Amino acid sequence: MENYDKKKKEVKRLERESVVPILKPNLIVHLANLIENSSDRAEFLKLCKRIEYTIRAWYLLQFEDLMQLYSLFDPVQGAQNLDQQSLSSDEIDILEQNFLKYLFKVMGKSNFKIVTDDEIEVAHSGQYLLNLPIKVDESKLDKKLLKSFFEAHPHENLPYFADKYIIFRRGIGLDKTTDYFIMEKLDAIVARLWAWILRKTRLDKYLLRKPNSRIKEDPKKDNETTYGAEDDGLHVERIRLENMEFSFHNLLSKITIQEPTFDRIIVVYRRASSRIKAERGIYVKHFRNIPMADMEIVLPEKKNPSLTPMDWVKFLISVVVGLVAVVGSVEMPKADLWVIFAILSTVFGYCAKIYFTFQQNMATYQNLITQSMYDKQLDSGKGTLLHLCDDVIQQEVKEVIISCFVLMEQGKSTLEDLDKQCEELIQDEFGKHCNFDVDDAVHKLEKLGIVCRDTIGRYYSVGLKRANEIIGTTTEELVLKTKQGSGAA
Repeated sequence: MENYDKKKKEVKRLERESVVPILKPNLIVHLANLIENSSDRAEFLKLCKRIEYTIRAWYLLQFEDLMQLYSLFDPVQGAQNLDQQSLSSDEIDILEQNFLKYLFKVMGKSNFKIVTDDEIEVAHSGQYLLNLPIKVDESKLDKKLLKSFFEAHPHENLPYFADKYIIFRRGIGLDKTTDYFIMEKLDAIVARLWAWILRKTRLDKYLLRKPNSRIKEDPKKDNETTYGAEDDGLHVERIRLENMEFSFHNLLSKITIQEPTFDRIIVVYRRASSRIKAERGIYVKHFRNIPMADMEIVLPEKKNPSLTPMDWVKFLISVVVGLVAVVGSVEMPKADLWVIFAILSTVFGYCAKIYFTFQQNMATYQNLITQSMYDKQLDSGKGTLLHLCDDVIQQEVKEVIISCFVLMEQGKSTLEDLDKQCEELIQDEFGKHCNFDVDDAVHKLEKLGIVCRDTIGRYYSVGLKRANEIIGTTTEELVLKTKQGSGAA
């Protein structure tokens, strides 16, 4: 049963992304079925194949360069490949910067975005399943590779750790967990009581965690936590224990917590060089369905968690208060042993509670790390790059096909109208939302030669049959014909 204050919903506002959230075969079949004339439908299906074959050929050489460069910086076999090349240190530096340039270009084409300081602050300030402070051991990470890249290729809104590692994210989802959360509920109650005491004693100014000074307040920022906000962005509700109103009933029953997730996360970093050997390997790790508040589980070279400074403060204050109470009881004319025993039991029980809560959180942390390795990590290294390359092609093909179909059906359109019509088509026919990237799609249609502009700048498409003639027979079609011919023989 879910229990939370519905009058004050915590909503995460996120910018809509340019990913077309439809499988390419479903998209093509559905759009083809919207064409009434059977001959036009056949021409459209042929055009879709030729568009895909051509776009794939455009990217093939770029992807080949990317894979060849990565073979030199693969953490497993890259060192051996570099030794065979007999390259100087300066030449290797140039090659690794070229690899990063290709990689960031592919990331952009695949609609991945660099995680911002605001999103990292969400991970640090909120709690979902991970209740331990996770920090990166920066001494184990290289600080030259990415720093050199961003100096040569400046980016806006880079996170504070961009010189050591970079995190890309794409897609938004939801993760729900239903459980009793007994210890977590007790922790939340104790935390509220502790915060109340600190406010009354005015110690909260010195002990409570201050907001990250790196985060700048910006009312127009793309990602922010709001309450009951309504605008054109994508809104995902967060249901956390910290914000729930507890009652006797929900303390003893199951509840459901909910956290927005990043559908895909890719982490890029290099380990620090040792005194003996310079490290050249570049790690590229790919994760899926990572809750925003638990984003720390994908961080590279994590330190082993320990009790937080606040836990130690609680622990020491409890001991001091207990000792003062015991000393005060002993100095009384008639010391009551039961009172002393009760005080010591309370102090010992609270200290034990802090310790066992930490142990439980450690077990949860180990569980999440194991899960991130076996369930949530999709791939790494070459496998991630191959996935990205295919993903770029799939997205580009879908964008071009949608734009071509809309121009074919709607006639002449301005770029702004075409963008709106494509988004409406995705919404009306598939029930999905996306921020359609019309500029890139139209550019490719013009490159294919199947879209033109009139004298006032409106775009229009040539006929289906003419479009197929312009693109012409592709190599893949010739191979298929040869294969069919040899099979028939």
